[in-house]
Amino acid sequence: QVQLVESGGGLVQAGGSLTLSCAASGRAIRTYTMAWFRQAPGEEREFVAAVGWSESSTNYASSVKGRFTISRDNAKNMVYLQMNSLKPEDTAVYSCAARAGSTLQPNPTEYRYWGQGTQVTVSS
Repeated sequence: QVQLVESGGGLVQAGGSLTLSCAASGRAIRTYTMAWFRQAPGEEREFVAAVGWSESSTNYASSVKGRFTISRDNAKNMVYLQMNSLKPEDTAVYSCAARAGSTLQPNPTEYRYWGQGTQVTVSS
């Protein structure tokens, strides 16, 4: 079992930045693909970014590419999402997810472990 706990969400003005953190416990995540998803009210869960076993493999949604950066620290069992140039449409609950294997899947059904999420609100 892998337990995931997100932190770092909050209220920020448009154009601002936030860094989300995901702390994993239960197992070492070094052989897990880690990802961030988000869900806005009334919307389906949306893929944001994924990172492979090493940071050399990443995958981003087109809506965040160039603004968000996913990273991981396997020694600390941590995953991060640096979010820059935030827009009101980035407002959502952001969740960390983990899946065994190396494929950077954007489909949330491929991820077995999930955190509770952290709210990010971007004001205009």
